[in-house]
Amino acid sequence: MDTQPMEDPNAVLEKALIEEYLHEQGYSLEKLKELPREIAEKLMKEAAQYASLRMEEIEARARFVREIHNTASSGE
Repeated sequence: MDTQPMEDPNAVLEKALIEEYLHEQGYSLEKLKELPREIAEKLMKEAAQYASLRMEEIEARARFVREIHNTASSGE
């Protein structure tokens, strides 16, 4: 049986957000390899912070939608 382990959806989202941040800064994951280590580390740290904040925002919105849905469902 040839099965592939499922990739963590949060990891996929986090990578996409990191790539989004780097793209907005004019870089890519590939271009980071060409930069001096200190600059690449600084950019990755900033990108990770950006991704973390965006993921918190997304989770907060999802909780809000669930609360609205639960309130609407219990009011029927």
